[in-house]
Amino acid sequence: MQELEHPKPHQLFGSSRRHPSQIEIEEGLDNLSHYLDGLFRVPGTGWRFGLDAVIGLIPNVGDTLTSFASFYILFAGVRYGVPKITLLRMAFNIGLDYVVGMVPFIGDAFDFVWRANKQNMDLIRTRAAGHGEGTTSDYLFVFGLIGILILILLSSIFFSFYVLGWLIWVISSSL
Repeated sequence: MQELEHPKPHQLFGSSRRHPSQIEIEEGLDNLSHYLDGLFRVPGTGWRFGLDAVIGLIPNVGDTLTSFASFYILFAGVRYGVPKITLLRMAFNIGLDYVVGMVPFIGDAFDFVWRANKQNMDLIRTRAAGHGEGTTSDYLFVFGLIGILILILLSSIFFSFYVLGWLIWVISSSL
């Protein structure tokens, strides 16, 4: 008599259990993430930091420059077919890195521990459908996200100039 095989619970409803798979990423994208988040190692420890933290020490300019490099990684997420919710998470990682990175001293310390680009590369590896899988709506979605992030960048720069102008006005009017 032949033994009947019982279906597993996830097979009963026609769904398949998704096992995280690793997508092979182009070497240049991996290098960009490494340069931004893990180029330097603190001797005697396993702790690493990259150019994002170093360049981020320059107020506003550093965080803005490194954000544009992060946008390239976000755009690569579309090329690899990453779902929109993951693209949103990647944009959040970049935005948080930028907004907190703007705060003097606290932001600089945050840049040394928050590795948005490495996190985004890990998201691409685990959630991507494959190279060249992005759709037109994915591209439009990511352009919208980048547009919002650029508005945040420009707003912060404008605010910085406004505060700087106000400080100059206060100092010059008190003389």
